[in-house]
Amino acid sequence: MPEVMISGSREPLSASHLAADVVAIGADAIRASTADSVADLLRREAGIQLSRNGGPGQTTGLLLRGASSGQTVVLVDGVRIGSATLGSAALEALALSQVDRIEVLRGPGSSLYGADAVGGVVQIFTRAGAAGMGLGIGTPQWHGALAVGGYDSREASAGVRGGSALWDYAASAASERSDGVSALRAGDQFGNHNPDRDGYRLDSAQLQLGLRPAAGHRVGLNLVRTRLNSQYDASEFLAPGFSQNNRPDFRTRLATEVASLDWRGEYGADWVASARGSRSVDDSRSGGSVTSRFRTTRQLLGAQLVWRNGPLGQWVAALERNEDRAGSTSFRADVERRNNALMLEFTGQSGPWAWQADARRDDPSDIAAVNTGRVGGAFTLAPGLKLRALVGTTFRAPSFNDLYFPNYGVATLRPERGRSVEVGANWQAGGSQASATLFRNRVADLIGYQADRRLCPPAPGFNFGCAGNTSRARLQGATLAGAHTQGAFTWKAQVDALSARDQDSGAALPRRAERQASLGVDWTAGAWSAGASLLHVGQRPDGGKTLASESTIDLQTRWRLTPEWSVQAKLLNASGERIEPARDYQGLGRQTWLVLRYEPLS
Repeated sequence: MPEVMISGSREPLSASHLAADVVAIGADAIRASTADSVADLLRREAGIQLSRNGGPGQTTGLLLRGASSGQTVVLVDGVRIGSATLGSAALEALALSQVDRIEVLRGPGSSLYGADAVGGVVQIFTRAGAAGMGLGIGTPQWHGALAVGGYDSREASAGVRGGSALWDYAASAASERSDGVSALRAGDQFGNHNPDRDGYRLDSAQLQLGLRPAAGHRVGLNLVRTRLNSQYDASEFLAPGFSQNNRPDFRTRLATEVASLDWRGEYGADWVASARGSRSVDDSRSGGSVTSRFRTTRQLLGAQLVWRNGPLGQWVAALERNEDRAGSTSFRADVERRNNALMLEFTGQSGPWAWQADARRDDPSDIAAVNTGRVGGAFTLAPGLKLRALVGTTFRAPSFNDLYFPNYGVATLRPERGRSVEVGANWQAGGSQASATLFRNRVADLIGYQADRRLCPPAPGFNFGCAGNTSRARLQGATLAGAHTQGAFTWKAQVDALSARDQDSGAALPRRAERQASLGVDWTAGAWSAGASLLHVGQRPDGGKTLASESTIDLQTRWRLTPEWSVQAKLLNASGERIEPARDYQGLGRQTWLVLRYEPLS
């Protein structure tokens, strides 16, 4: 049966109805993966590259179809997360053990989700309650895991879920830590290397509660809380001598909180209404002897109405009110942005044809109103073969740092604007499936460092440049993916070709590899399973240097002692590849893991 997706239309919908390019990573794939983090899991999907300032726990960014991390929206249980000052989400602060499913919308998403969905949208779903599975409140379903690994790494997680016709609930807690390696290599260009080990600790907790007061109605409460403490290499220049000092213990202490209260009600077979109020907090303190603090609070009130009419398809209308507020030790005062948005979407299907169209208007308080739209269609050429095409417009709002950071921010910046087009084909027959996508995305008014003093405000503080709308970019490429199952073996392969360039200078955009490919094989026989995966990342420019291509091999085997208990052994980076995820930074070398897991079958 076609998989049901949410992120492609903001409403559960069969993938066969979508022209958008949406993929999902399910719970079984997550538990069986060798990935050590949310970011490492995502980088194995087609169209996604990873940039990280060191190993796990360090500042991490995803490059989705060549777009930067600030041009990608990240949602947790439907709530946008991230720093409004940096303009990106901290994936390093999310615990993989609490993730139940991830959906990735590759391509334009601003007409559904608003600002910043230039490259796409990543939606993360935490573990949910077990209503409808025959469990009662008095018969909870427990799960947990213990893991130890190289670099003095260890993880522990435990949770419970249950439900009845009236209630459903899920709660979990997790803790992970690692001593890691020095984030920077010796001899880095700025002299920030410190030979100590830069480890991290991540603690997290999650709670979901649901109440069904009447048939077809549910009221839900979702809470997620994480605490990250990670070390990194840097330097400070303090009075009186202002000499460089790279010896302090530099740390980032990041607290992330997500809370939402939502209601969803069905009225007959044709109407569905929902409403949500949410609040997310990103609170970061970083530094050595002297620390800086940046705190973002995002609040949302939204309502959505769905009309399902067979001949006319599905119509969705949504209203949203967003308020972002940020404070910092670097800002002169707190800053805020208020945004009112209206979204309309239409999807339908008739015979071999399917179509979708959506439009949205955002009216932020600090920049001019922006209209975005998207239209596409799909055609089933033969059983199992679908052709699709999609065009859309996007925008990225300037971050608060771009607008207000002292002696850098410029309040008159324009938002980045993008125009995207893609065509693709999906094929499935028996145990085989394949897909191919060609895309082109042109982004104007890119926001970056403006070195021309004449284009900056006249104040003396801007003598060394400022933020500005500096250039245009062209992001284009192709993605090929395929899988085949035969007997006990499943093969998977993905290849990405990307050209991400500044249209004015012709220079390649930093940290984007023109080629990335992965190959994996999994084997299952009775209680035993094993797998191997290869990930190749091509050369990419970064800070005036060309980073070497990298090929890493991960191996794993699992023995299911009982239907619930299993033992997994993993060998990551088996070849000991010398990984440089960003200029002068280093990832982990060869690492072993042993995992004991208790996971009842659904």
